[in-house]
Amino acid sequence: MNSSTHPTLRYGYKASAEQFPPRELIGFGVSAEAHGFDIVAVSDHFQPWRHHGGHAPNSLVWLGALGERTERVVLATSVLTPTLRYHPAMIAHTFATLGSLNPGRVVLGIGSGEAMNENPSIGIEWPKFKERSERLTEAVALIRQLWSDERVSFEGKYYRTLKATIYDLPEQPIPVFIAAGGPKAAALVGEIGDGFIVTSGKGEELYHNLLNALGEGAQRAGRDAAKIDKFIEIKVSYDHDPVYAKEACRPWAALALTAEEKGGTEDPIEMERLAEGAAHRAHTRFIVSDDPDEVVEQIAFYVDLGFQDLVFHFPGDDQERALTQFAADVLPRMRERWR
Repeated sequence: MNSSTHPTLRYGYKASAEQFPPRELIGFGVSAEAHGFDIVAVSDHFQPWRHHGGHAPNSLVWLGALGERTERVVLATSVLTPTLRYHPAMIAHTFATLGSLNPGRVVLGIGSGEAMNENPSIGIEWPKFKERSERLTEAVALIRQLWSDERVSFEGKYYRTLKATIYDLPEQPIPVFIAAGGPKAAALVGEIGDGFIVTSGKGEELYHNLLNALGEGAQRAGRDAAKIDKFIEIKVSYDHDPVYAKEACRPWAALALTAEEKGGTEDPIEMERLAEGAAHRAHTRFIVSDDPDEVVEQIAFYVDLGFQDLVFHFPGDDQERALTQFAADVLPRMRERWR
C-alpha cells in the first residue's frame, strides 16, 4: 500500500496499567506526547495479570489526570467494559466530562469484558458470549442516547434509566471504538462501532477473518466499513540490545498462554503461576528486534490491512528507554514511509 492510498496514520503509546503504579504511568504518558506520539491508550483492569508486583489504577481517574498534564494526545481506553462493573449511564457521564475537559481528544474504547476483572469485583456468574454481546449492544445504545437527548427514560433488557440527563456534554462527539477477538464480535463492531480495536501477533488468517466479518456487519447495517476507524495495539520490544529486547517481554508471559492454558482463570495469583510456565515463550507475542527497518516491515503488514491507529505496547520495565529508542529510530522511518 503506497502513501497515496493508505489512510492518515496515528501513532500511539499503550500505558500498561497492569505493570506500573498510577503516578509513574502518568509520567510515561507525558513522555509519549513529548516524543511525538499521537495517542495514549490505557487498559482498564480491576485486577492485573500478576499478583506480586502487579498494578491496576482506575483508568477513568488516570485519564482525567493525564488530560491535565498533556495538550495534544488523544486519550483512549483500550479497553473498558461498560456493562458489568460500570453501568453504561455512569460511563456516558464520565466520558462526557472527560470530553468537555479535553475537547476532541477522547475515545471511548470498550469491549465485552474478561472474567478476571468483572467477577471478583461484583461477585457475578460470568455471562456467556450471547449475553455479553447483548449487554454491549444495549450499553452503546444507552450511552449514545444519553449523549444526544435530555430526560432519557430507557427500558432495555439489562439497563434502565428514568428521566436521566447529562448536563455537561462536549461540543465534539466522542467516538465509540469496540474491541473484537472473533468474527461475531467483529460483525457487531461493523453494525454499531465508530472504530474497531484488535491486538497484534495472533496470526495472519485471524485478521482477514475479522476484517471480513467487520465488513459483513457494516453491510447488514447499511454502513460503510471504510469509515470505521481501525485501531490496533501492536506489541513491540525494540531495543539496541537484542538480548534485552527478548528478556523485556517476560513480564507479559500471560499473553503467551493459550485459551486452554488460561482455562477461565480469574485469580491474579493463579494467572501469575501459569504465566511463569510460559515465560520462555513470552516474546512470541511481540515483534522483537534490534533492527528498526525490520520492525517497520513487520508493522507494514497491519498498515496494509488498513489499520490507521497504531498503538505500541512496549513490554519492559524501563519504559523511558523503550520510548526514547522507538521514537528516535522507528517513528521517523514510519513517518517517512507512510507520510
